[in-house]
Amino acid sequence: MQAQETEIEKLPDTLIHEPLNWLFAEHYRHRQLCKLIDMLASSAAYNEEGMDEVIAFLEHDMPLHVLDEEEDLFPLLRRRAVPDDDLEHVLGVLSGEHKTDVDRVSALLFALIKARADRKSPALNPGLRTLLTEFATHERKHIALENAVILPIARLRLQLCDLQALSARLAARRGRLLESDKE
Repeated sequence: MQAQETEIEKLPDTLIHEPLNWLFAEHYRHRQLCKLIDMLASSAAYNEEGMDEVIAFLEHDMPLHVLDEEEDLFPLLRRRAVPDDDLEHVLGVLSGEHKTDVDRVSALLFALIKARADRKSPALNPGLRTLLTEFATHERKHIALENAVILPIARLRLQLCDLQALSARLAARRGRLLESDKE
C-alpha cells in the first residue's frame, strides 16, 4: 500500500485566515478519512498505518471540527441568517448528528484500538466492518449537507468581522496565533 493512501492531508497553516475555505478543506479531509475507513473495512490485510491515521483523526481532528461548527460557525449563522434561508432545521439536524456521532465515534475508537492491539484487520470482524461502513456513509452525507447548504449560506451572510472572529477561534482551538495577534 502506498504511503499517501494511509495519510489524511494536513491543512496549510495559512488557510486558517480563510475560515470558510478552512472548513471546506476540512470536509475534504473527512472524505479522505472515509476513503481510508472504506479501505480498512474491505481489506483482510492488517494496515497499522491506516488504523493509526483513522484513530488519530477520530480522537483529535473530529472533535475539533465539531467544536468549530457547534461553538462558532453555527451560532454565527443563527445570528446572520435571514428567515428565507430556512436554516434552523438544517442546523438542528446537523447538531443532532454531531451529538449522535459522539457515541458512534466512541464505539468505533474502542473497536479499532482493540483490533490494532490484536493486530487484526477490521474487515475480519463483521461487527466492526459494519460500524466502519455505516460511519463512512453517514459522514459523507453529513459533509455533503454542510457543503451544499451551510457553507454557501455562510459565504453569503457572514460579515468580515464574523470571519475574522471565526478565524481567530479556529486558530486558538489549535493553539496557533494569527499574524495579527503577534503584533
